[in-house]
Amino acid sequence: MAAFNEEKVLSVHHWTDRLFTFTTTRSPSLRFSNGHFTMIGLRVNDKPLLRAYSIVSPNYEETLEFLSIKVPDGPLTSRLQHIQPGDRVIVGHKPTGTLLIDYLLPGKRLYMFSTGTGLAPFMSVIRDPETYEKFEEVILVHGCRQVDELAYREYITQELPRHEILGETVSKQLKYYPTVTREAFRTQGRIPELIESGHMAKDLELPQLNPQMDRVMLCGSPQMLKSIKEVLEKRGFNEGNTTTPGDFVVERAFVDQ
Repeated sequence: MAAFNEEKVLSVHHWTDRLFTFTTTRSPSLRFSNGHFTMIGLRVNDKPLLRAYSIVSPNYEETLEFLSIKVPDGPLTSRLQHIQPGDRVIVGHKPTGTLLIDYLLPGKRLYMFSTGTGLAPFMSVIRDPETYEKFEEVILVHGCRQVDELAYREYITQELPRHEILGETVSKQLKYYPTVTREAFRTQGRIPELIESGHMAKDLELPQLNPQMDRVMLCGSPQMLKSIKEVLEKRGFNEGNTTTPGDFVVERAFVDQ
């Protein structure tokens, strides 16, 4: 277990019967960049049961936060969803991932397209001062099936703009664009269709996506990643990775419980 720390659960918040958030203590030795994921899990029969989870909390916070789905028969989440404050979870101390602003070429706007728990890494990116230094406009797009699955919506729209340090910057530069597919809401539809139809650009009062000005991060369901990747490449965007910066980056190490 040398590659892991055992952390104490500090709080648990259930958004819906399918979605929850929890915070833990953070080892002083854990270092990560905003946008990274790490392995987390529980001991089952005295063996670590682990999955990849993006880190919701920014890297300057003293605690860690994670966003998780609940899978009734999932080997990990069927157990993880029942954790309580005081319980112990295992946290890997070798975070990694491709959703770092350093892996993108310079640009004017940063788009973050997410579905479901794919929002998690972007919660740390939008709380990173460097994000706003590198990009004039930061657009966070979150797609879910139902309105109550739009985790952190109130925090993004109400609390973050009042943040002691980032509030003024966020108010000027961050645009939040939630959309749902199975309920009535002010914005409805799947992200690829909203891009292609021009609805998203119109709603945000921004130009259509183009590789000269825009940079993109993707995190979500495999279907969403594939669809938006095709949309971007059709428009001339080139994918970057941890060794070669590009116009967009994709996180493929998604939670598979």
